[in-house]
Amino acid sequence: MNRLPLPLIALLAVIAALALPAPAQAQVDFAACAGSTPANVSADCLSLMESFPAPTVVEVRADRYTLNNYSFYKVDNVGAGVYDAPGGNLLRQFPSGFHFVSARGFQDGWVQIADGGWMLETDLSYSPASELRGVQVLDGLANQFGWVLDTMCTSLTPGAQQDCETGRLVTRFERINLFSYVVDEDGWRWYMVGPDQWIEQRVIAKPVIAERPEGIEGRWVSVDLYEQVLVAYENDTPVFTTVISTGLPGTETEEGVFRVWAALPNDSMSGATGAPNAYDLSGVPWVQYFDNSISLHGTYWHNNFGYRRSRGCVNLSISDSRWLFEWAQESEQTPRNIRPVPMEEATGIGVVVWASGEYTAGGAASK
Repeated sequence: MNRLPLPLIALLAVIAALALPAPAQAQVDFAACAGSTPANVSADCLSLMESFPAPTVVEVRADRYTLNNYSFYKVDNVGAGVYDAPGGNLLRQFPSGFHFVSARGFQDGWVQIADGGWMLETDLSYSPASELRGVQVLDGLANQFGWVLDTMCTSLTPGAQQDCETGRLVTRFERINLFSYVVDEDGWRWYMVGPDQWIEQRVIAKPVIAERPEGIEGRWVSVDLYEQVLVAYENDTPVFTTVISTGLPGTETEEGVFRVWAALPNDSMSGATGAPNAYDLSGVPWVQYFDNSISLHGTYWHNNFGYRRSRGCVNLSISDSRWLFEWAQESEQTPRNIRPVPMEEATGIGVVVWASGEYTAGGAASK
């Protein structure tokens, strides 16, 4: 009898494991903790929190190719020059604004950028892309969870100061279960995230189920301006969620129901040319336009997901934007390699922009 060599057997086992569908989540019912307060936490609730300290979800695959091949530098100095060679002739200068360049090579304190020009390394600072990854949802968001937006210690009771001696240290973008909540005198929710562990809602980004609008079927996404969270759906079933950044005051992401009208694996973005807030971003990955020039896209220039940060677009991490791009391209309603069409003829996935809470468009924060 012919036998496969052991290395090949091991390889086939790995391939088989990778081909398996995502495991179904055991049916966990958070009802035992519903309505809990610091003075009233049942033994069943305590047992539940100890058994399920973190959400049961599956992180999406890291877009390691894009992350490894993106080497972007922020232009730090107004008037920074681009030269035809190290120490050579000045070709142009950067005005004030928000500008990034892609590095292609280095030589004696000089950086060659994508268009072939050279810049002084002292005019630039390296900007590593975020490693944040969203998650595939296994329970239809039946149980609430969220991302912590800062590294911090929990409070022993709602409204109390953080307690790093008897509390729990949670790290930025850590996912935590939200077992119950109480509302303080100022109207803010305090979530119970473990035994004697409470966190205020303003440092939590939580997925909230959206109602599917009439006329939207198949695959679509919800962009929650209040929570700064995106949820992807198959009809009425949530299948993916992640933390995002939407428009700042003055460049808000408009609420409404849209469809993707163009999808590009890579595009350049610029605006407000000549103004102090001008921006020029090359190589923006995994772009899906849905509201004129407003899009869902990957973001390499900041890691402030969970807070408003953009000029109107929906910023995602590079890994999340690739997952969403490929998921949308797999949809029967979205032809592969979709090209720009008039918005009224758009057939791409639906994009529903809304706010799950009281959202002040011009305010400093969405919560």
